[in-house]
Amino acid sequence: MRLRNIPGADEYISNSEFVIKNSEDMKGNWCKEIFSNNNSLHIEIGMGKGQFITRLAKQNPNINYIGIERYSSVLLRALTKFEEEPLDNLRFLCIDARKLTDIFDSNEINKIYLNFSDPWPKDRHAKRRLTSPVFLEIYHSIINIDGLLEFKTDNTDLFNYSISTIDDSSLWEMLNYTYDLHNEPSMNEGNIMTEYEEKFSNMGNPIHKLIAKPIINNI
Repeated sequence: MRLRNIPGADEYISNSEFVIKNSEDMKGNWCKEIFSNNNSLHIEIGMGKGQFITRLAKQNPNINYIGIERYSSVLLRALTKFEEEPLDNLRFLCIDARKLTDIFDSNEINKIYLNFSDPWPKDRHAKRRLTSPVFLEIYHSIINIDGLLEFKTDNTDLFNYSISTIDDSSLWEMLNYTYDLHNEPSMNEGNIMTEYEEKFSNMGNPIHKLIAKPIINNI
C-alpha cells in the first residue's frame, strides 16, 4: 500500500527539536550528546506512529530510546502525539535503516526492536525485509555484545523467513520464539502492544515474537 504524503511533513520534522538531524556527528556519543547520561541505548526500527516506543520510554526513564522511521508522513503522526507530553529519554530519527552503521558505533546499541515490519512478500524484494541477512549484518555491527534483537509480527511467512535467516546466520543466535505471544506467559510478561498488534490481535490473529542475541566473531 502506498503511503499518503502529508504536505509540510518534511518541514515540520526538520524544525522539531525532538528529531535529530546531524545524526552522523553523534556516532559513538549518542547518550552523552543527546541525553547527557551514560544509560543504555535502545532503538526501534520502523516505529510507525510511536505507541510502542513512547510507552516503553515512559516505563523506563533510565533507558535512552531512539525511534527510527523512514517515512516523514508516518513520523509526523508520532511526533505530533509525542509533543503533547514529551519525554527526556526519547528522540527520533527520520532515516533509512541501511544508514545505521553511519550513525551508530560498534557496541553502541543495547537493544533493537523490530515491530510489524513490512513483509515485502515477493521473493525479489527479500533483501528489503528488516530481518534479511543484509540487515542482520548491519544490526550486528552496532549492537553491544550483551544486546538483544526482538521482533514481533502477525505475518507467519515473514516470521518463518526471519527464523530461517537467524538460524542460518553466523552473527546471531536464537534465544526464544513463539507463534502465539499473548498465550505464552513467559514471553508475554511486560509486553507493550503496538497499534498494529492491538488491531491484529483484536481480529484474532496470533502474534509471533522472537528474541536473538549477537554471536561474537571477527566480522
